[in-house]
Amino acid sequence: MNNFIAGDIGGTKTRLAVIEVSGTRVRVVHEVAYPSRSYASFEALLGDFISGIEITSHAAFGIAGPVQGRVAQTTNLPWRIDADALQRQFGFAYCTLLNDLEATAYGLPALGANDLLVLQAGAPDACGNAAVIAAGTGLGEAGLYWDGQQHQPFATEGGHASFSPGDELEIAFLLHLQQQYRHVSWERVVSGMGLVSLHEFLRLHRHAATPQWLADEMQSGDAAASISVAALSGRDEICAETLARFARLYGAEAGNLALKVMSRGGLYLGGGIAPKILPLLQGGAFLEAFLNKGRMRPLLEAMPVKVILNDRAALFGPALRAARLAGELT
Repeated sequence: MNNFIAGDIGGTKTRLAVIEVSGTRVRVVHEVAYPSRSYASFEALLGDFISGIEITSHAAFGIAGPVQGRVAQTTNLPWRIDADALQRQFGFAYCTLLNDLEATAYGLPALGANDLLVLQAGAPDACGNAAVIAAGTGLGEAGLYWDGQQHQPFATEGGHASFSPGDELEIAFLLHLQQQYRHVSWERVVSGMGLVSLHEFLRLHRHAATPQWLADEMQSGDAAASISVAALSGRDEICAETLARFARLYGAEAGNLALKVMSRGGLYLGGGIAPKILPLLQGGAFLEAFLNKGRMRPLLEAMPVKVILNDRAALFGPALRAARLAGELT
C-alpha cells in the first residue's frame, strides 16, 4: 500500500488529497481545495472528500494550530479535530495529526531544486538543524532536529511569541497595535493581517489618506493582496513602504528563529505570502534584517536561506509522515 490521504488544514483554505508515495517521491492522485469557513466541522469537510474516493487505510493531516497528543484545536477556525474519532468514523487503520509547519518540514524531502529559490547560499558544507517559517493567514514556525542521519521535524508556536520592534518606527507600530490587542505577537505583524495592520499604521503615521481605488479593492477582495499588488506595481507609495517594512520584519523574525533552532542546515520560507513578494525578499531588506544580529552575523551568513515555491509542501509532508508511520506499523 502506497496511497495515503493527506490534508493541509488552514484558516482560509483546506486541501485534501490522495497521494502516492515512493520513498521521498510523491504523486498527487486526487486533490480538492475547500473554503474552510464553509464547514462547521472538519468531519463534515472530510466526509465530502471521502464520498467520492476509495478510502485508504492511513491518513495524516497538517493543521494550523497546536496539536496536543492526538487532538488539535485550530487557531483561526472553531474546529476541534480528534485523530481517534476520525479513525472510528471513517475506518482508517491509522490517522495522525501534525502542526501545519511541522507538516511543511516533513514535506521538504519531496521538493526538487525547481521548488526552491535561494536567497542566501550559505556555507557549502552547511549541515545540522533546519527551520521553517511561514507567513500566511497566520505565522507558523517549526524546527528540524538533525540526528546525524536525517532531520526530525518538530512543531513550535513561535509565531505567538512577543513582537520585538527594531527601531523607532516599529516601536510606534507596537504602541499602535497595543491599543487593539492585549498581547502583540509576531503573528500580529508578519502575516496577512499584519500586512494590513502595518498599512493602516503607516497611513496614520504619514498622514496619508487611502486612495479610493485602493480602498475599493481592499474592501471587495483580499486586502493584503491588494496592498502587495499596489506596492509591487509602484502604484502607491505607502503600499510600497508597507511591503518593504514587512520584508524587513519577516527577515528579523526569521533570524530570531534561525538562532533559537541553530539552523545551520538551512532556513526555509514557506506559506502563501513569500512566493508573491519575491522581488522584495530578493531586494536586500529581508536578508539584512535576518543577518542583523550583532556578533551572531557570521553564524547566520553561513546558513542557507531558501523560499519554498511549491505550495504543496504542506500537503506532501503529511503523506510522507503517514508513509513513514505505515512502515513502522507493518
